[in-house]
Amino acid sequence: MPAAAEKPPLRIGLIGTGYMGKAHVFGYATAQRVLDLPLTPVLHTVADVTEELAAGAADTLGFSQWTLDWRTMIDDPEIDVIHVTTPNALHKEMSLAAIAAGKHVHCEKPLATSVADARAMTEAAEAAGVGTQVGFNYLCNPMMALAREMIAAGELGEVRGYRGLHCEDYMTDTEAPPNFRHEPAGGGALADIGSHALATAEYLLGPIAEVMGHCVTMIAERPDGEGGRRMMEVDDVGRAFVLFENGATGSIEGNWISTGRKMQHDFEVYGSRGALAFSQERFSELHFYSVDDAPARRGFRRIEAAPDHPPYGRFCPGAGHQLGFNDLKAIEIAGFADALAGKGPEPFNFRGGLRVQALVETIQQSSRERRWLPVVA
Repeated sequence: MPAAAEKPPLRIGLIGTGYMGKAHVFGYATAQRVLDLPLTPVLHTVADVTEELAAGAADTLGFSQWTLDWRTMIDDPEIDVIHVTTPNALHKEMSLAAIAAGKHVHCEKPLATSVADARAMTEAAEAAGVGTQVGFNYLCNPMMALAREMIAAGELGEVRGYRGLHCEDYMTDTEAPPNFRHEPAGGGALADIGSHALATAEYLLGPIAEVMGHCVTMIAERPDGEGGRRMMEVDDVGRAFVLFENGATGSIEGNWISTGRKMQHDFEVYGSRGALAFSQERFSELHFYSVDDAPARRGFRRIEAAPDHPPYGRFCPGAGHQLGFNDLKAIEIAGFADALAGKGPEPFNFRGGLRVQALVETIQQSSRERRWLPVVA
């Protein structure tokens, strides 16, 4: 048999070796084997703030080099793409430096801590002609694609109502010290996890035109680590009533003090002819109700992820055997690699990240002013 054509390399620089940094590397490992990437991933250099973290990650994750200076890594002409998986406040500086060096950039969400910063990053990337991706991997679920397809095909009839939320409990402990997510610039539950709910809402139903927000701080103070207390300025719960451009109305919630919830990224869509319900807690299922069923047979029926819902079949030939979080990251990685190779559009680029940040800030402003506001990206 003739030898397979050699694929061009995609030499990767990673900044940050925490939870999401590892997820990006796992995504490449899976995507390379399962999804037939058009480029060959090369784990070139990893950067972090201590030798223990950087060298340890290079050893365990398989990078050939490590550094404590992310700027040096960005300037390395051998590297093609920079992955930014650091705290939110660092995204702008690192991404802009990478763009200026002519690198493609995959940045975790939220893209930036303000609309102004997100716009500067977006415009810089577009002017430089580099590829970009923002880490909204929940959108890569085949069940999400199926839901959007069913809505667009009119299987629900006229869409009238929407409920979306992302609720977890990792901030419920009142004695846990604050971290970067509690910083006023870009912090809070709405920006951190509510952004996922907002991205999903627009992925399914299209643009949100107006919002009425309500953001609340339920845990007023936390220990400062020095024996004192620090007042909290960010929201623990961010909610909004929303009006979509298509006329549908609904609600969105981001909540990081939802006791007992580990991954409740849910949505419900109600139409004149049917409805859909989904929960990330069982994210290989989509539930569908149709008024076309006989009255004695009506009820939500479960649709299980299967090879008929691509790219599920690339992972598993059996229906209902389920995907995992890192599989969704692999699908996201594969879509970005296809875009860099000219084989498809960018799945969720910086322009999309700017849109989500505009939604977040408009909801926050609406909460302060206690009135409906139009969304302007």
